[in-house]
Amino acid sequence: MQTARAPTPIATLLGIAAVFVILLALYLGRSLFAPVFFSVFIIALVWPLQSAMEKKLPRVLAMFLAVVVTGAVMVVMASLVLWSLNRAVQWAFANASAFQAQYLRMDAWLQAHGLYLASEFVHNFDPRWLFAALQRLGAGLQYVASFVVIALVFVILGLLEVDSTRRKLVRAGKVELVSACRAVAGKFQRYMAIRAVMSLATGLGVWALTYALGVDLALEWGVTAFALNFIPFLGPLFATMLPTLFAIVQFDSLLVPLSIFVGLNVVQFLIGSYLEPRVAGDQLSISPFLVLFAVFMWSMLWGIAGAFIGVPILIAAMTLAEYHPTARRWALLLAGDPSRHARANE
Repeated sequence: MQTARAPTPIATLLGIAAVFVILLALYLGRSLFAPVFFSVFIIALVWPLQSAMEKKLPRVLAMFLAVVVTGAVMVVMASLVLWSLNRAVQWAFANASAFQAQYLRMDAWLQAHGLYLASEFVHNFDPRWLFAALQRLGAGLQYVASFVVIALVFVILGLLEVDSTRRKLVRAGKVELVSACRAVAGKFQRYMAIRAVMSLATGLGVWALTYALGVDLALEWGVTAFALNFIPFLGPLFATMLPTLFAIVQFDSLLVPLSIFVGLNVVQFLIGSYLEPRVAGDQLSISPFLVLFAVFMWSMLWGIAGAFIGVPILIAAMTLAEYHPTARRWALLLAGDPSRHARANE
């Protein structure tokens, strides 16, 4: 029996070069690849709804209704985020002078207490940076909305091909691949269900805290936290920092902004770092390091869309690897808690 030969240095270098070439291609072709990946994700979420409606309705009508429901959800989410950010930008422009005056006072206080490093940062603060950041975030979300329209076209075409593709794979003897795709779809659905519930809880928590402390735009901050929580790590960071920065301008004392900052971090920690992992741990056993890496890598490649779709891509890759004889050991190695991983596959 022949043993597998260890890869040569040249083979290793070629493999690394291939990875970089693929990443470069994904980056250069982001206007095409991002909607395609997003559409596959949506198809996995929507197909159970369409399949259930096909039992009582014609196939084309069921697909039409599924696409309409999907589009309506996306439009509502995008509208809520754009509305809340637009309100924040209007408030910021209306209080531009207060921004500069408050941060100058902070600069003087920090220097008086010997905190020169923090003082240097505040001294060079320009409110226009914040306004530009908010506008860039809004522009990024508008880009997401535009490619969602393209993705919906792929969703329509993909929903028409699901059944025929499955039959072709079965006839070709790729039953294992069909099972893997079914497992991926199931994990996608559980992932989005968990994130939806946790995002709603986060939005309510942020709204309740900011409303109780008398912060302006409390409803807008709650909506922003709900919507941005679908983007792991980056979304909660924005949802925590923005209300804190605005509260510094609204209140003369730093006590309330500090209370908001601490309170929002407590909300994010309890829900995002404690409750959600415990709820999702038995369903999606993935290393937190890989989740963070996926979010930042795909956001670097595809921006906001990549930050959103990065974790589903990781889930799909890990699940498909579990069904591949050669890659299975790597999937087990890179998974999260082994006991949770075992329970998730029972």
